[in-house]
Amino acid sequence: MRILHVASEAHPLIKTGGLADVSASLSRTQAEIGHDVRLLIPAYGAVTEASPQLRVAVETHLPGLPGKIRILEPGTQDVNYKIWLLDYGPAFDRAGNPYVDEHGAPWYDNAERFHLLCLAAVAIVRDKQLLGWTPDVVHCHDWQTGLIAPLLADEKRVTKIFTIHNLSYQGIFARSTFLSLRLPETLWGIDGIEFKGYMSFIKGGIVFSDWITTVSPTYARQIQTSDLGYGLEGLLQHRAARLVGVLNGIDYEEWDPRTDPHIEYHYDADDLDGKRLNKKSCIARWGLRGDENTPLFGFIGRLVEQKGVDLLIEALPTLLQAGYCFVILGTGDRGLEKRLREIAQSHRHRLCVHIGYDEKMSHEIEAAADVFLMPSRFEPCGLNQMYSQRYGTVPVVHHTGGLADTVVPVTPENLAANAATGITFSPPTAEALISAAQQAVGLYRDPRTWRSLVRGGMRTDFSWRHSARAYLSLYQKEGA
Repeated sequence: MRILHVASEAHPLIKTGGLADVSASLSRTQAEIGHDVRLLIPAYGAVTEASPQLRVAVETHLPGLPGKIRILEPGTQDVNYKIWLLDYGPAFDRAGNPYVDEHGAPWYDNAERFHLLCLAAVAIVRDKQLLGWTPDVVHCHDWQTGLIAPLLADEKRVTKIFTIHNLSYQGIFARSTFLSLRLPETLWGIDGIEFKGYMSFIKGGIVFSDWITTVSPTYARQIQTSDLGYGLEGLLQHRAARLVGVLNGIDYEEWDPRTDPHIEYHYDADDLDGKRLNKKSCIARWGLRGDENTPLFGFIGRLVEQKGVDLLIEALPTLLQAGYCFVILGTGDRGLEKRLREIAQSHRHRLCVHIGYDEKMSHEIEAAADVFLMPSRFEPCGLNQMYSQRYGTVPVVHHTGGLADTVVPVTPENLAANAATGITFSPPTAEALISAAQQAVGLYRDPRTWRSLVRGGMRTDFSWRHSARAYLSLYQKEGA
């Protein structure tokens, strides 16, 4: 099949979260299976700077847009699928990340910017002369691509897939923005992209796509409830026959403790000595006061309430008092960042906080930590709990979404069957998190049980081939 993925980010070109890992890994794995795969993302300034020998594949006009857009291709691509970069300077060549400026505020013209991404994808689908290639399937990722399916509503020869990575981000804009984008008036209304008097990018993907997917089976059920449906639960229930949860995978080449170039010592499930050495080295480098017997907890992620960071902040004084060590990597809410810095100042030999994102450090944390904390209030899929298991780091997670689907909880039955891979807790409170962390430490003090947990996680198969084949099967379903 000819498959076009459209996303707002892709690793390693541009990454703010798991979407970047998914768009790149899924494209690569489907190409490995034998399909003709292209991935379209915006040519942000940071992307073009990091991409050597860019060449212009096409230069053309899009309806209503002053000037021309260009589709660029990296001259040297070390991937088995083709990357296309949508280049339009006024929209994408600017400082800051893809969605917010340097002050953390959403770009004032995000609707226009991602409408442009959708228009480019539509042009590729409709005009074979444009790039000499048209897809059988257009697979759209998250709200930034939500207008593609509505704009292709009359295009029956192409299968339209829309994946919800996080329903809490919906692309909501005023009616005046709908008018300024000159979208067909037929798209306005309850059966279109109108949502409570506003326009909703994500609703467009849900209403007009042939199939809607989410990134875990549990999250697919949860978004059909008022708790996590964000007002769209009725629509999602209406389309339930076309809503499928496909669990994300992880990149086994990028995340492999036997070969990872980001870590100092390599290891595997049969020889864990390298993990012990990574812990010892990192504790010294991060300035922590501990040794290989001190429980080391890691956290990597956006510093926002969704990720339970406020719960972690509330739990930290108790856990630090117990003598455990922590390393936290992430960026997000400025208030939460400030509170973490303040706690780190008071516990500088027990808590290392790095504000920002550092790919090498994220690998080092996974390789060095004994326990990984994910107290997310909700989690569509989550990747770090899978990275953690791959690296022999036992996850402690709130029992929700993809965390519930990927962590086999410690119970007497699961321990007896050597099936347990982590610790789950509920409800999402600081007290429950503290109790789960203390349970992890109790298990850590029992070497035989701990080795069983570690090795169980390391031998779990989270590779992308399962997920990629599930999507390929969906593309071919009757009625798509």
